[in-house]
Amino acid sequence: MAGTGPGEIARDGSAVEFYAALPPDVASAALVHTTIPAGTPILELGAGAGRVTRPLIEFGHPVTAVDDSAAMLARIEGARTVRSPIQDLDLPDRFGCVLLMSYLVNYGDRDALLAACRRHVRPDGVVVIQRDTDAFWRDDAPQEWARDGVLYRIARVDRPEPGTVVATLEYRIGEHRWTHTFTTRRLGDEDLPAVLEAAGLRLGHFLDDDGAWFTAHPV
Repeated sequence: MAGTGPGEIARDGSAVEFYAALPPDVASAALVHTTIPAGTPILELGAGAGRVTRPLIEFGHPVTAVDDSAAMLARIEGARTVRSPIQDLDLPDRFGCVLLMSYLVNYGDRDALLAACRRHVRPDGVVVIQRDTDAFWRDDAPQEWARDGVLYRIARVDRPEPGTVVATLEYRIGEHRWTHTFTTRRLGDEDLPAVLEAAGLRLGHFLDDDGAWFTAHPV
C-alpha cells in the first residue's frame, strides 16, 4: 500500500490530512448504534482520524479507538486511543461490540483481522463488519463520484488474479489532491460462513440492502 499528497501518509498509505478533513460519518455510526444496546462499549479497529468515533461517542457509546498511526489517533478526542496494528492487538478488555469497517476485511490480512475481532468480543457480544461489495467488482460501477465535498476517481485498476484487485484511488478537496494505492480481495456471500468459522465466528445478519454491513457472533 502507498499514498501521495500533502501532509503525513500513514503506513497503510492513508493520508492523515485527507481523513481529518472529512466530515463525521454519522450514517455509519447510526447504523452501528441501532444494531447494539444503548451504551454498549465499542472497540473500533482502524479508527483513523475518528470520523466515526465522534458520532459513536455522541450516541452514548464509550469507544476504544485503535489505529497504527499516531498522527491519525492525535485527531481523536473523547475516546481511549490505542496505537497498534490491528492484527497484533491483544488488550485485556472484552467488548460488547467490535467494529471493523472501512472495507478493512477486504484490504488487510483477513484471517488476522478477524482473529483480532474474535479475541476482543465478549461471549455475548457482536462484531460489526463492513465489506466492499461494489466499486471494483461490478463492470458498471462508477469511475468518478462526488460525496461530502470530495471528488473521488478510480485512477487505475489491475487484476493480477481472480478475486484480487490492485487499485489507485484519487481524492480531491479543492486544490488538494491525494492518491492511495491498495490491494483488495473479494469477499462474497458464498465465502462468508467459512471465512468467519475459521476465525471462531458465525454469520449473524445483514444490516443494509446490498449486504455491505453484517454482524458476526462468537461461537
